[in-house]
Amino acid sequence: MHSMESYRIPAIHTRSCSVLGNEAMLKLNERRVIIFGVGGVGSWCAESLVRTGLTHLTIVDSDTVCVTNCNRQLMATSSTIGQVKVEAMRQRLMDINPDAHIMALSMRYTPESADEFHLEEYDVVIDCIDSLPDKADLILRASRLYPDTLLLSSMGAALKTDPTKIQVTEFWKVEGDGLARALRNRFKRSKQFPAHKFQCVYSKETPLPNLVEGDGNGSLVHVTAIFGMTLSGLAIKWLVV
Repeated sequence: MHSMESYRIPAIHTRSCSVLGNEAMLKLNERRVIIFGVGGVGSWCAESLVRTGLTHLTIVDSDTVCVTNCNRQLMATSSTIGQVKVEAMRQRLMDINPDAHIMALSMRYTPESADEFHLEEYDVVIDCIDSLPDKADLILRASRLYPDTLLLSSMGAALKTDPTKIQVTEFWKVEGDGLARALRNRFKRSKQFPAHKFQCVYSKETPLPNLVEGDGNGSLVHVTAIFGMTLSGLAIKWLVV
């Protein structure tokens, strides 16, 4: 741990320090966050955290960048197509802050791989997973770690266009979101429930229909990015307390 006297705010974070203060920046320098899924939501969350001042970040995703990612995922460009997502994301984050400690895990979180991630070592766990069984398992495990570890979760951002409908609430109070509804039904059927309440970012907007058949549901960057930035803001608020 650095002392307040020995820690010097990097020049790239002076504007953050002007808002948050020296003590908060010291906490951001020392604390640890893990993000599961660095797609349309998680990639923007990761960048926001590092730009603000977080220096210990683990990013987890098993995919490679494909051309359809380019409309909404931060690291997805014409030059990164085919690259491992977490490696492309790590390179971008290191370009922002070369002194950051970014661990890039090209892995998929599953109930079988869960123990490999050592969730108890993190101050914040951010869930941006799409897969229902994997998401449910992460929520069950991470919610048990409160208050030492905060869990934050993204609900469905696909097929939405209205940024003013994006909100934050406790999981059991999320309304009009198919992913949250599916998770709640799954927990009820299994009689396994999150051990503690946790906040979610979601949209109250009714999902639009897919107008073109293709690979997955349509989604737009101005929605997914707001989801990710909101998750970042919630994490920062917790980390600097």
